[in-house]
Amino acid sequence: MTDALRPMTKQRLYEQVLERLRQYVADGGLRAGDRLPPERDLAQRLGVSRASVKQAIVVLEVQGLVEARHGGGTYLVRDSLDAEPVEKMVERRRRLPDVLEAREALETKLAELAAERRTEGDLAAMRSALAVMAEEIDRDGHGVEGDRLFHAAVTAAAHSSLLAEFMRSIAHQIAESRTESLRQPGRPGRSLAQHRAILDAVAAGEPRQAAAAMRRHVRTVAKVRLLDWDPEDER
Repeated sequence: MTDALRPMTKQRLYEQVLERLRQYVADGGLRAGDRLPPERDLAQRLGVSRASVKQAIVVLEVQGLVEARHGGGTYLVRDSLDAEPVEKMVERRRRLPDVLEAREALETKLAELAAERRTEGDLAAMRSALAVMAEEIDRDGHGVEGDRLFHAAVTAAAHSSLLAEFMRSIAHQIAESRTESLRQPGRPGRSLAQHRAILDAVAAGEPRQAAAAMRRHVRTVAKVRLLDWDPEDER
């Protein structure tokens, strides 16, 4: 059935603050590295509570658009505040736990099988993926493509057509979780180190160690700011 007649929702006040901040950055020609006014000043100038401003800043942080430095203000990470609509964030937040649960179940088994079945070609593909990821990080990127290539190489190394099909069926959701994780501060380098641990166990032919290393990695992936965010919190 269509959901066109679902109940109407009232725009949250912090969503209006988000739009004003986006306009302020665009009109002022602000760029990455520039600082936003303090929350207290923003609340006063916009005529809203400081809580509404704080929630708007949290949304921008979750999306990787700003960095709030403890005691040091809020700085732009990009040249604009073209934020994803809040309702899309809410939907991603709703489905992310299920995606992460599926990833842990599938990818832990894939790593175990990869340690048993990998070929030299499979190992070469994994090493190549890590080289791509390291290069992306060296260029101040998040390493998203290298991450994708590495997990694809582990899946291929398991030589399980049915598990590979399951992974393809949730590829879009996995891509979302990858992007969400890798934009967490400090996460790209940590993920790269965890990938290397997975590769070491697979190369050594140690299924249990490979599974444990993958499980640790996916549980790290699950630690994202989005899951701590309450879209209704505007106290």
